[in-house]
Amino acid sequence: MDDRRHRRRRSWAVALSGAIALAGVGLYWFQPWKLWQDETVREALPGTAPAADEPSDATGPATAPPPAPRTVAEGRLISHEHETSGTVRLIRLPDGSHTIRLENLDTSNGPDLRVWLTDARVEPGRAGWHVFDDGAHVSLGKLKGNKGDQNYPVPPTVDPADFSSLAIWCDRFDVSFGAAELTAPA
Repeated sequence: MDDRRHRRRRSWAVALSGAIALAGVGLYWFQPWKLWQDETVREALPGTAPAADEPSDATGPATAPPPAPRTVAEGRLISHEHETSGTVRLIRLPDGSHTIRLENLDTSNGPDLRVWLTDARVEPGRAGWHVFDDGAHVSLGKLKGNKGDQNYPVPPTVDPADFSSLAIWCDRFDVSFGAAELTAPA
């Protein structure tokens, strides 16, 4: 009788240990606490210099102001897996490089979120959740924060003309939180 009770206790201990380990893996994988944590980022647009407070020297030669960053393409984020809003701009900087700028971004936080340039068409609703990894895409890095204004340099080896959309992509679950079609400004 004691032997049977001992085996039963051991079975319960093994089952409880397995359940605790499984719960730990699940918590690590899903990271549900991130749904209640906001990370706000407020970055200035690169390539813009603050206005000088010094008076200009009227006797010196006039210098032309440096060229300003120029918006090449833009779009509005639509929601997919999570409620997402804000604007996206592809900007050509005075040095000829490009950067993606997210402005007024508001989305859920999540595990392993990335900013992707893609060639996929932006589809509303569930039809657009999983399309962005089907064709060409390039990761510009981890999402810096789920709210605010932020910049993502486009690598010099990437031609922005090859891509037509941007996705906030959850790499862990292969799903778009939100996306924007990039079109020439009006």
